[in-house]
Amino acid sequence: MFEIAPSILSADFTRLGEEIAAVKEGGAKVLHVDVMDGHFVPNITIGLPVVKSIRKATDMIVDTHLMIDEPGRWAVEFVKAGADMVSVHVEADHHLQRTLTAVREAGAKAGVAINPGTPLDTLNEVLPYVDFVLLMSVNPGFGGQKFVPTMLDKLRRLAEMIRGRGLSTQIEIDGGIGAENIGEIVGAGAQIIVAGSAVFSGGEPAAAVRDLIDRGTNWA
Repeated sequence: MFEIAPSILSADFTRLGEEIAAVKEGGAKVLHVDVMDGHFVPNITIGLPVVKSIRKATDMIVDTHLMIDEPGRWAVEFVKAGADMVSVHVEADHHLQRTLTAVREAGAKAGVAINPGTPLDTLNEVLPYVDFVLLMSVNPGFGGQKFVPTMLDKLRRLAEMIRGRGLSTQIEIDGGIGAENIGEIVGAGAQIIVAGSAVFSGGEPAAAVRDLIDRGTNWA
């Protein structure tokens, strides 16, 4: 089983409530929210007030991806704002285990995100403390990028790493995913598929979500 998590980074913010309602109508249960600070990544997006507003607007699972420096200062604040899932980057947090534990204690699912150029070995010591791993299949910072081809093998190795340790950790993947490659990505072991441009760029997000679900379901 897998979920499509539409990324609001690609949505029309003048119609955000409508866009959220549309992806839910299409079958999405998870809403992906990218928080960027202009330091960890070369872009600035949204913060706590928007997450609070989203929480009031929908009962979907709010999946907040913190692409920020010092995520340990803010992770629990995003849980308080309404996030159900919070992921922090292994590259950004010097006290990762502490942050992940705090997210869980605050009542949310804790995730660790990892960039394309970061080895999977950096996850060895924190896997027992996470509910999901967010594998970046593009370098984070902007929507609309192309899938990095070597990330398919990295996804397979991550799935094997989790199975080998007897864990139930979910794998989320984000970046460059659409109708043309969702099948092989689901087949390689991804369980939460983040899609931004593929959902929102065509103007019919509900239909786009349905199409991705169909293609992922029929990948075999």
